[in-house]
Amino acid sequence: MTLLQNDLSSPSAPGQRALVLGSTSRYRRELLQRLGLPFDVVGPHVDETPQPNEAPAALAQRLALAKAQAVAAQRPDAIVIGSDQVADLHGQPLGKPGTHERAVAQLRQMSGQTVLFQTAVAVVCAATGLAACELAVVRVVFRELTDAEIERYLRAEQPYDCAGSAKSEGLGITLLDHIDNDDPTALIGLPLIRTARLLRLAGLQLP
Repeated sequence: MTLLQNDLSSPSAPGQRALVLGSTSRYRRELLQRLGLPFDVVGPHVDETPQPNEAPAALAQRLALAKAQAVAAQRPDAIVIGSDQVADLHGQPLGKPGTHERAVAQLRQMSGQTVLFQTAVAVVCAATGLAACELAVVRVVFRELTDAEIERYLRAEQPYDCAGSAKSEGLGITLLDHIDNDDPTALIGLPLIRTARLLRLAGLQLP
């Protein structure tokens, strides 16, 4: 865990502060609902362009924190969650493809390869000075994929808003040989074990 700031000398009562998800991702929204906490959703509007020579893990953590901080600036009394995921192919970042053609290119690159999905989550509360970030790394081994398999998958799933075009909670699971991780929801986009840990640090009560 990266704890950037932590001044909780006057912690609020559990559940007092509003919880905000700084993301427009429906996948993260659905995952956060599993924790049974009421929350608002606010789009963070952060430039996700990688910096020169920025490693995928560093990119994911920087963007997760930037998203949380951007929303916390609008909601300073709230506890804000930010998250980002970057597919890491031999040190090169693969983001959301956006188009069918880019998705085809990504999957061809990942065919038969081991890809690290770097998923970062940050929790920020401007009122208390809390800004903490954790990284979950998921090691994914892809099968050797034919162009026909790639086309069938993309036409059926259309995962153009998923990092690396791999929607593992759907048909993307059929593209894989192996998944290795310690936070089962990380590959979907929000590592809930780490998220819960950070929310408890922020003062929220969870079972």
